[in-house]
Amino acid sequence: VIQYLLTSLFANISSAEVSCVALIGDIPILTLHPANWSIQFHWPWVSQAAAEGDGEKIMSQYKIALRNMIRFVHDTVQQTEQHYPLVVQLRAGCVLYPNTTSQGFLNVSWGGRDLVAFEVDKQHWEAQQPSQVAEVVIKRLNKQKSVRVLLEYLLSIWMCQSNFLTLKRYGRAALERQELPVATVFARTPSLDQLLLVCHVTGFYPRPISVAWLRDGQEVPPGPALNTSTILPNADLTYQLRSVLAVGPRDGHSYVCRVRHHSLGTRSLLIPWG
Repeated sequence: VIQYLLTSLFANISSAEVSCVALIGDIPILTLHPANWSIQFHWPWVSQAAAEGDGEKIMSQYKIALRNMIRFVHDTVQQTEQHYPLVVQLRAGCVLYPNTTSQGFLNVSWGGRDLVAFEVDKQHWEAQQPSQVAEVVIKRLNKQKSVRVLLEYLLSIWMCQSNFLTLKRYGRAALERQELPVATVFARTPSLDQLLLVCHVTGFYPRPISVAWLRDGQEVPPGPALNTSTILPNADLTYQLRSVLAVGPRDGHSYVCRVRHHSLGTRSLLIPWG
C-alpha cells in the first residue's frame, strides 16, 4: 500500500495547520512541514523518483491544491454553520495486489468521522454516512468534473502505476528489505503451580509474522492460557513481539515455539522449551 495521510487543524476561520506523511507499507517516504509546506524526503531515492515524469509537475502544484482545500473547508463550515476548532483528515493512495492489479482510494473524515469517499472507477464522490455536511460536500465536489477526472488519473494511473513503479525502481533495496527473526524461549514462574513459557521474537522485517506454540507437535489453539503481544517496533526499524503460554509445571508435554516469516521462505523457525 502506498498512502498519503493529511491532517488539517482549523482553529478558526483564519487559521489552518496542515501536516502530511506519505508511506509505502510502513516506510515513511516524505513529510510535509506544517509551517511552510515544504516537502522533506526521507530517502534520496524518493527525491529522485519525484523528479521523474509527472512527479515534478505535481510537486510544483501541490501548494495550490492545499490552499484550495483550505478555502473549501472554510466555505463548507460557513455554509453548514459548523463550529471551530475542526480537524479534517484525508487518506489517499493505492492498494497493489499480488496479481498486479491495483485500486486507488481517497477518503475524507470530518471531526473524527468518515465523511466522503471518491469512487475512482465511477469518478464520483459518495457520502460515507448521511449528514448535512456530507451532502453539501459531495454536491459541490461532484460539480467539479475537471477535478474528478484529475483525481481518477492521479489515483489510478499516476499513483498506482507510474509513480509506484518509479519509487520501486529507485528504492528497491529499501522496499524489498528482509530481516530474519531471532527467537528465544525461556520460562517464568509467577507461582508454584504455574509456569509461563515465553517466546520472544525480534529483529524481523517486514512486519507480518506468525508465532504459535506447539504442544506435542499440535498447535495450541487461542484461549486464556495463550497471550501474544502486539507487534512492536525496534530502534533499528525491525519488529518484535512475545507469545506467552501458561502451563502446569511438569505436565509431561513437550512445547515448541514456531515462527513463520516471509524472510524464512517455506521454512519455519522451531525453538523447543527445555
